[in-house]
Amino acid sequence: MMIRPGPLNLITDVTGLRVGNASDPTLKSGTTVLTADAPFVASVHVMGGAPGTRDTDLLAPDKTVQQVDALVLSGGSAFGLDACSGVMAGLREAGRGFAVGDVTVPIVPGAILFDLTNRGDKNWDETPYSALGRQAFDAAATTFDLGTAGAGTGALTARHKGGLGSASIVLENGVTVGALVAVNPLGSVTTPGDRHFWAAPFEMEAEFGGLGPDPDAAYRAAEPSLKAKAMGANTTIAIVATDAPLTKPQCHRLAVAAHDGMARAIVPSHTPLDGDLVFGLSTTLAQTPMAPMAFAPLGDAAAACLSRAIARAVFEATPAEGDLLPTYR
Repeated sequence: MMIRPGPLNLITDVTGLRVGNASDPTLKSGTTVLTADAPFVASVHVMGGAPGTRDTDLLAPDKTVQQVDALVLSGGSAFGLDACSGVMAGLREAGRGFAVGDVTVPIVPGAILFDLTNRGDKNWDETPYSALGRQAFDAAATTFDLGTAGAGTGALTARHKGGLGSASIVLENGVTVGALVAVNPLGSVTTPGDRHFWAAPFEMEAEFGGLGPDPDAAYRAAEPSLKAKAMGANTTIAIVATDAPLTKPQCHRLAVAAHDGMARAIVPSHTPLDGDLVFGLSTTLAQTPMAPMAFAPLGDAAAACLSRAIARAVFEATPAEGDLLPTYR
């Protein structure tokens, strides 16, 4: 059913979506914002044991708000949640938001990863993340950088620098599915030996090196690593999107299915020390649910897209002064 990547091989192949990054190389941190030409339906699913979030309760299928204006992925741990405030300011200026009487409130859920101990200068007088959120919102476009960019600027995996990744798939019926991810896990994205990606079976068009699956790979339990010494200093946060018309509960199911892609690309995933989270969104709010047999390929595509995006994040990372870990390349 899965045929090819979209023209950009980015989540913005889903028409109407835009992504912006803002980074501070001295801070070794940053923020990524996904927004759209119009509000979109979204939900979320958390499988890690240590999440950090803002306004995600609104995304539960039974909650009143049906559509949101932006989603934020940010470094900075709990401080990074302030990036949502900067995005809200930009949306408010644009007249976007949820109408409450004569007041409009932009709806901007967000999630964060921990990058506070990566040797960046965190000795700020005023938390920088609101400004980074506004910069990322103002920069939102259909093309954006991967690797050491945005929320992936200071990310680390077990043995390599992490980063920001994205990928897309166009299905036979013309539906597009895309993924966006900031990769900062306790686990590793490469097999023992560090050359082959766990996600290799899902690779398209040599997008992360084209080495293929590791012929000698075998599962083994997570080894002690630099990351493991900083308890809770982990998390992979992602967004999967489609232009297929979905209800809010189906966006939740899309996020649930996408977690399979995280588990295929990172070993181990969903640990008590990770805050692993996936937002699921559709640019078209359906009034009635899509039939289960029609929906099933979307979940499969979301999982495959997320696996590929995770590998691309690490493959595209670039070195910087003071890095704790090497880049993959």
